[in-house]
Amino acid sequence: MKSRGLVFSFLFALVLVPCAPAFAQNATDPGFLLTATAKDFGAYFPSYLANGYFSTMTSVRGTEPDRAYMVAFMDYTQGDISRPAAIPGWSEVDYNPGTGWMNSTRLDPEIFSGYSQTLNMHDGTLTTNYRFTYVKNPTDVKVVTFVSQADPHLAATQISITPQFDGKVQLKFPFRLWSGHQPRFPIDSMTGDGMIDAVIASGQNLNDKPIPTPDRAPVWYPGTTTITNDGGDAKQLTLWLDGQAVNGLKMAEAAAIALPRGLKVESVKLEKTPDKLSLDIVATVRKGKSYTFTKYVAASRQDWGGDAKADLELATRARSAGFDRLLARHVAAWHDLWKADIVVDHDEAVQRALHSDLYYILSNTTANTAWAMGACALTPNYAGHVFWDSDSWVFPALLLLHPERAKSIVMFRHRTMQGARERAAQYGAKGLMYPWESDPQKGVDVTPHFAYGVYREIHVNADIAIAQWQYYLATGDRDWLKQYGWPVIEGIATFWKSRVTYDRAKDRYEILHVTSPDEAYDDVPNDTFTNAAAAKALRIATKAAALVGAKPDPAWAEIASKMYIPFDEKAQRHYDFDPSVPHDKITWMGSSLAWLMYPNLDLPMSPEVRRNDFDFQLQALETHGDNPNEMMMVMLTVGAAELGDAQAVGDWIHRNLVGFLKAPFNVRTETATNNAGYILATSAGFVQSFIYGLSGLRIDDEGLDPKYAPILPPGWKSVTLRGIAFRGKHYDVTVGRGVGGKARLTRTEE
Repeated sequence: MKSRGLVFSFLFALVLVPCAPAFAQNATDPGFLLTATAKDFGAYFPSYLANGYFSTMTSVRGTEPDRAYMVAFMDYTQGDISRPAAIPGWSEVDYNPGTGWMNSTRLDPEIFSGYSQTLNMHDGTLTTNYRFTYVKNPTDVKVVTFVSQADPHLAATQISITPQFDGKVQLKFPFRLWSGHQPRFPIDSMTGDGMIDAVIASGQNLNDKPIPTPDRAPVWYPGTTTITNDGGDAKQLTLWLDGQAVNGLKMAEAAAIALPRGLKVESVKLEKTPDKLSLDIVATVRKGKSYTFTKYVAASRQDWGGDAKADLELATRARSAGFDRLLARHVAAWHDLWKADIVVDHDEAVQRALHSDLYYILSNTTANTAWAMGACALTPNYAGHVFWDSDSWVFPALLLLHPERAKSIVMFRHRTMQGARERAAQYGAKGLMYPWESDPQKGVDVTPHFAYGVYREIHVNADIAIAQWQYYLATGDRDWLKQYGWPVIEGIATFWKSRVTYDRAKDRYEILHVTSPDEAYDDVPNDTFTNAAAAKALRIATKAAALVGAKPDPAWAEIASKMYIPFDEKAQRHYDFDPSVPHDKITWMGSSLAWLMYPNLDLPMSPEVRRNDFDFQLQALETHGDNPNEMMMVMLTVGAAELGDAQAVGDWIHRNLVGFLKAPFNVRTETATNNAGYILATSAGFVQSFIYGLSGLRIDDEGLDPKYAPILPPGWKSVTLRGIAFRGKHYDVTVGRGVGGKARLTRTEE
């Protein structure tokens, strides 16, 4: 079977690796380290460990039951929207020194003394250290967990205990079997008011919470995986299970436990309960001696790997290879990824934020696939759906640093063309009409009913076409363009042709009944961003046709040249949308003019108009409460850079660090007051502000060149874009200081 062959290829890879020396974490650049202390016990916002294929959430002790997820593994319960199905938690380990189970003991600095937890982003590891003392029998504990970047189906967690007593101890190595979330809301049919009423009736609320938590919105609960078969072998120290997401794909997990040499084992039992499958071990330990236990885990999903039998073989083979070897491969893979990096000289806080943003992007994207990550990565937030976040935010951030991962995003849109074609027909259009929220497995429309109006937020179709063209421009791969990019670009151009309206009296094309990027303005005519993006998509289609030997539709160029872009002649700035609609709502954006500064849109305008648009955006933010979406702040950074305002650039970059990064591991949220976290677009946006903002670089038909003078915030020495890939070559691009301290750009080919 094909799936079994995939699994055995990983087995083979493990066998071929030379025996590695015991791996030891060396001192690492502090820009790659994020650390939690006991001060974080009361407001710990969990991070996650992931490799783009599967994940686990982090926990304070490093051992608690944590939900885990697989890419595009969705629950399709009737009446609900599709949701990422929580797979059985695999990273849990529990320990009892005779005074009580560690995971059930309250978090108290006196109980967990000397506590520290470090997320090493350079190595992709989570390490937790503390002395556990509850009543008596203190034990020094160290836990190391990782999800392999080198072997996508593998992960491991290792616990080392050093008891300060003689006696018996207990350890549990479970798979946690999650029950379905209750209550489950019929989101396929709920209005916004109905949803709020149902949430309140369930004893929950939708209000911001004073302490950051990942469960701010009760509607973003995970889907369910049903266990169809499970078992284990106490003698072989193994666990395995098969499962299936509700009405969805099948999955499997397996674990193999390694015990320390010389351990006096009293008993090993297989425990099966409705919520747990576990190996329970009782052993006798001696004071001052260290004992290391390792849990090797293999996970797979239908169409990606094998069944429980294949996973069990993979887990046991990993156990034979050993933790050090597996870890060394994983660390080497991460180090290889970090060859492409953004290095800031003279701002440690910004450097750490950049590394955390890149870490989360790389942890949740894949190479050589056609999977686009959900807006909130491998978590249930925003129901795991794919928005324009993938094409307009994550994709550009990856394109020059990791084009092999950016490619998976554009390939997803090709893979899901049929759903887009059917959706266009549903709405009386032609060509391809991609949904605002796409299911990551099927590509179909899964927008919640309470957000029904955003079906009009059709700029997503232009965003997709722009990303396809950008990939071609960055790689020069004409064969890819002809086979994959062109069908998407052509289908989207056909959609826009069928969607526009011609105003004969004014000899212009308009796009009516749309939702603005500022989503409070629903069903408006001629949203400026939408019209500008559609015009660009049509121009792209004309260019692409010539390259692949196709005949372009002459209407594409005509519509693009006559597209109406709302403009205030008196104020010499753009309107957000047609001036027939009052711009009078109190919204978190205030205006969406900043989006016209989007690096891959770059709507042509004079410096005066650019400045006026920028100033109007600032005025609108101040008027509306000044709590911008993080992506808008990125556009303001880019806009300030183009206007040559170094102080404003620095101010917007540093403001991007306040409130958005949840402690202790820099998990980004969409706004400073919104605790629904793990928004990949916000991480990718911050990265974009350096790649395309400070450098002034743009990818266009002429190549990769600065479109305005580079810029550095006051006090910064340099910013280096290390390992940039463009058309088969690699560069280091540095914005440094020249004569008189003026910023200058240098490019060095590797």
